[in-house]
Amino acid sequence: MNDSVVTEQHREPRVSVVVLGYGDEPWLAECLTSVLNQQPHQCVLVDNGITSALNIAANPALEVVTPASNLGFAGGCNEGVRHCTGDVVVFVNSDAVIQPGALRALTEVLTDDSVGLVTASIRLGDRPDVINAAGNPMHWLGYTWAGGMGDLASAHENATDVTCVSGATFAVRRDVWNQLGGFDDEYFAYGEDVDLSIRCWQAGLSVVFEPRAVSWHHYEFGRNPDKWFLLERGRLINVLTLYERRTRRFVFPMLVAVEAGSLIPAAAQGWGRSKVAAWRWLWSHRDYLHARSVRIAAARVRPDADLLPKLVPEVRPPAEFGQKVPEVANAILGRYWRWSMKRLVPPPVPSPR
Repeated sequence: MNDSVVTEQHREPRVSVVVLGYGDEPWLAECLTSVLNQQPHQCVLVDNGITSALNIAANPALEVVTPASNLGFAGGCNEGVRHCTGDVVVFVNSDAVIQPGALRALTEVLTDDSVGLVTASIRLGDRPDVINAAGNPMHWLGYTWAGGMGDLASAHENATDVTCVSGATFAVRRDVWNQLGGFDDEYFAYGEDVDLSIRCWQAGLSVVFEPRAVSWHHYEFGRNPDKWFLLERGRLINVLTLYERRTRRFVFPMLVAVEAGSLIPAAAQGWGRSKVAAWRWLWSHRDYLHARSVRIAAARVRPDADLLPKLVPEVRPPAEFGQKVPEVANAILGRYWRWSMKRLVPPPVPSPR
């Protein structure tokens, strides 16, 4: 065999890291140091409008990209990847500090061609023995939250398939990123990591949680009208475009009921207008939603019947989210979903004796 072929087959994957910065960034220097100490092939910092001083020693692996305007998380990450030259791209939040060996652990998982995305063991920055996210669940109405938040990290010591990555720290092979088309810029922020994860499953690839890759996330949970708008819009884009038509026929009646019923508590909590603004945006962009649904349907390899069992029937976010769903509502959601699943997912074929 040609020596150059042997060298190429045994070459360590080159790792590019993308970090997005915006506004005041108290943890950015520590984040970048934790990345650069692991000697990646490249670290791309996307300056989406950083206002704090960046105090970090010059490093030839560090490249700063400054877009002409704030592209949001989705667009900023896409811009960062356009400057990457690695075989593997790792995304690290600017308030996350990755621990030694994290980049190698994520990269090793991706040597399995059946894996499309791998997410790290995200720990709370002030309590690194406690989980912030160990992969994220997705409810069939699009709600997502930090999976395993508040659990001891020792309860999540095994690698396992998960429904969605946590955007705080995850990795993807560059060829898979290109195949999936990266994030959809239209999201701006929130919901794009869920969309990417579900489209990864649809493409016939798996999404994996890797506990050896540890990231300390200085997580702050806050909501404001703009964030509520983006959260609701991203969730509804996912529900309206990721499912097959037959699945949407079962989801839509309950979606309408829940949207109408949740408007009153949303208004009482001060974000009713954000919810209505998300509805208006969806209506004014209905051509985009239709085109997106068609494009996703054409690209999928796995049917919904393979994916729906990965979705959770009830909405049970961590207490830190401050959004507790009444038990009667969860009972209705769960019962309706189980009824729908019997019609959407065919029973397993018994093996011949």
